[in-house]
Amino acid sequence: MGWLSKIFKGSNGKVQEDQFYNENSENQALDDPSASGEEVWNQYENEDIDRAIALSLLEEEQRAKQLVVDHESQLKEDEMLARSLQESLGSASPPRYEYGNGHKSQPMFIPYPTGYRICAGCYTEIGYGRFLSCMGAIWHPECFRCHACNLPISGYEFSVSGGYPYHRSCHKEHYHPKCGVCSQFIPTNPAGLIEYRAHPFWDQKYCPQHEHDGTPRCCSCERMEPRGMGYVSLDDGRKLCLECLDSAVMDTNECQPLYQDIQRFYETLCMRVEQQVPLLLVERQALNEAMEGEKHGHHHMPETRGLCLSEEQTITSVLRRPRTAGGKRTMNVITEPYKLTRRCEVTAILVLYGLPRLLTGSILAHEMMHAWLRLQGFRMLNPQIEEGICQVLAHMWLESQLKSSSGSSSDEASSSSSESMKPPRRTRSPFETKLGKFFKSQIESDISPVYGDGFRAANHAVLKFGLRRTLDHLQMTGSVPC
Repeated sequence: MGWLSKIFKGSNGKVQEDQFYNENSENQALDDPSASGEEVWNQYENEDIDRAIALSLLEEEQRAKQLVVDHESQLKEDEMLARSLQESLGSASPPRYEYGNGHKSQPMFIPYPTGYRICAGCYTEIGYGRFLSCMGAIWHPECFRCHACNLPISGYEFSVSGGYPYHRSCHKEHYHPKCGVCSQFIPTNPAGLIEYRAHPFWDQKYCPQHEHDGTPRCCSCERMEPRGMGYVSLDDGRKLCLECLDSAVMDTNECQPLYQDIQRFYETLCMRVEQQVPLLLVERQALNEAMEGEKHGHHHMPETRGLCLSEEQTITSVLRRPRTAGGKRTMNVITEPYKLTRRCEVTAILVLYGLPRLLTGSILAHEMMHAWLRLQGFRMLNPQIEEGICQVLAHMWLESQLKSSSGSSSDEASSSSSESMKPPRRTRSPFETKLGKFFKSQIESDISPVYGDGFRAANHAVLKFGLRRTLDHLQMTGSVPC
């Protein structure tokens, strides 16, 4: 040890002038007549030992201070490493990140002692070197990766969704809604929020400006026309999407089997329509002209779709299916005049041409209920009551069509012999089934006082008392039972 060597060096019996003895104590030892030479020597030797011990303790104290300085230097070095990493990323402050809702935040730097920094990506010790402190954890820079593309995130900002980090571009691609019309990302409003419009039934989101920029809607399903997918233009100015066109009824002759199907539906309810009421498919202009002289009709929507006539009129009927030119526009609609003579209370049922089969059928079922009520002597009914019960019959027919498309083989086996004479059921596509559910939901969610509130009141009575009792009460009192 160092202090032993100092003792041995002091045992040569010589006293140097630069030793740590003060002059008084040295002279006092030399002048003392009673002190022998050996005592004087022992005194010098003890002082030499004390001095060596003091030097050794001083070195230990300096070594302890050096350890403290080294620990502080390590912490400073860690902070310098973090700052150098941030500078290498081109930023002057810790990286910011945003959550799925778009809020940004700055993570706090957490200095971990050496040996306790564990990477949250590879779960190994980080030790000395570059590291990131993000999302409440420590990462190797190469371990902090995007959950979508699995590439390291080296940018100044990143996003967090579901507890996973994303590049901002990847997060936008996966979570930012796109417009169903222009296929672009829906822009944010001045408040920084994503604002879009959406149809209440169809899963179609679109930019708000498309409601005012002339983007056409399908006259049947009400979906907006996507760019690059041209809707078919009918001669009366309406637009029809290709999926609705697939099951559209385009002329009077084509509609006759559907008309007969609805007549059979009324017969199963013991509500046979005794008179053979003419059915005509017409253009919008002819339907609007007929509506001017008839108060009863399925015309509460933006345009008239059906009408039950009870006066003598001459209307123009679509005689032959129009030809589609270039897949985008129908042409050469052939029409003929048809004179309606008044031989009874009901002269004809008019329905707008070019609508899908299920929508055409629901309009027919509605208008046929108007005809049945008049032929059965129901007089001067309140419009809300009459339109409400007609909507109930349209809703019931749609419901029967949707059930028949998913009917089991046991249901078919239990059908009567008279039903076996019916034409075979046509195959219905998944879209047509969904379209039927849309038409059904339109009736249920109608907010108009006459058709919407009228349907809900009449449907409640039918569900509670049955159709026959409801109609009997309606004929006697002019109101639906409560």
